[in-house]
Amino acid sequence: MALLDRLIAASIGLIPKFMVRRVAWRYVAGETLDDAVDAVNGLASRGCCATFDLLGEFVEEPAQADAALTEYRAVLDRIHADGLDANISIKLTAFGLLLNEDDAYGRVRNLVTHAASLGNFVRIDMEDSTCTDATFKIYRRLREDGCDNVGLVLQAYLRRTGADVDALTDLAPSYRLCKGIYVEPEEIAFKGVEEIRDNYRRVLDAMFDGGSYVGIATHDPALVDAGRAAVDERGLARDRYEFQMLLGVTEGIRDRLVAEGRRLRVYVPFGRDWYAYCVRRLKENPRIGRYVFLGLFRSGA
Repeated sequence: MALLDRLIAASIGLIPKFMVRRVAWRYVAGETLDDAVDAVNGLASRGCCATFDLLGEFVEEPAQADAALTEYRAVLDRIHADGLDANISIKLTAFGLLLNEDDAYGRVRNLVTHAASLGNFVRIDMEDSTCTDATFKIYRRLREDGCDNVGLVLQAYLRRTGADVDALTDLAPSYRLCKGIYVEPEEIAFKGVEEIRDNYRRVLDAMFDGGSYVGIATHDPALVDAGRAAVDERGLARDRYEFQMLLGVTEGIRDRLVAEGRRLRVYVPFGRDWYAYCVRRLKENPRIGRYVFLGLFRSGA
């Protein structure tokens, strides 16, 4: 099955765009901000809050990074105007991290400051391991400049993550903890299912013990149970943590968590770059590629 998954993932780019779109639209809100707002309103009717993710990363020109800032400011303005229970997630490479780190910092600080003026929050996504140190550097710089409405994403499959939590304890960051999806070499990333789960549990405990607010981002039933246990054992109130899931994924588990009274945030990707996002994610996670491939046939494509 693993070989089949890899073969399917390798061929995803050969599938016509309109066919991928038929399946992808379950996992991507659409191309426009209006599409994303419609999705967020639908989620709100089911008891979920949201985070907007404007697709696009690894920009090649400063003008593209400036455009990302402009578009994200518009997202924050729309959240405020519509009174949505939502925030935003950003990728630093979309703000020019790989072009000029200081310029990228300036754009991100502009955005975080704008969010603060609207009473909102910005989550910095974690990208592949080549960006990890720079991401921590920018996050710490923001906090030291007085920006408290900004949080981080950490990936449990990286061997360094426990040490990173220790290094950030003085800031008590707001975290999103996920397993991690990028393909990384074994020397820096755990590969086994159980060792990734074990590290997720260890890191989650360390985050809570350090006084952090944590978004428990997982679709793994074993880790959902671990998250439940971690917050219940500590007697944490609903405003001290949340569960997080991707749009269109494990909706049954999501609805059960909401029914239990847990705060549940859904990650809502949207934008013109939806196709590149889908192809990249499918190649990075071959098992998802299999589900999409089969879905093409079930949908009658």
